[in-house]
Amino acid sequence: QVRLVESGGSLVQPGGSLKLSCVSSGSNFRFFYMGWYRQAPGNQRELIASITSTGTTYYADSVKGRFTISRDNAKNSVYLQMNSLKPEDTAVYLCKVITPSNGYWGQGTQVTVSS
Repeated sequence: QVRLVESGGSLVQPGGSLKLSCVSSGSNFRFFYMGWYRQAPGNQRELIASITSTGTTYYADSVKGRFTISRDNAKNSVYLQMNSLKPEDTAVYLCKVITPSNGYWGQGTQVTVSS
């Protein structure tokens, strides 16, 4: 059984920074893909950043240049460094991993950007 736990969400002022963590537990396996998604009330869940097992990264246009995704395979973890935060970044942020056998979602962590 694989479980993902996100952390690091908080209330932050516009222009501030946060670093989100997503740590897996329960098994050792190869991660083909790790991604960060966000969902604001009334909105669709959207992919904002991802990284593959080969290190290829993707960023949504809305966060490109401000957010950085990284991974630590030894810890089965993925991180999202968020800089220059804007109110429109407010959402629940969820991580997703894809392994050779399945895909998994975390529960999410709330990020609120407000003065």
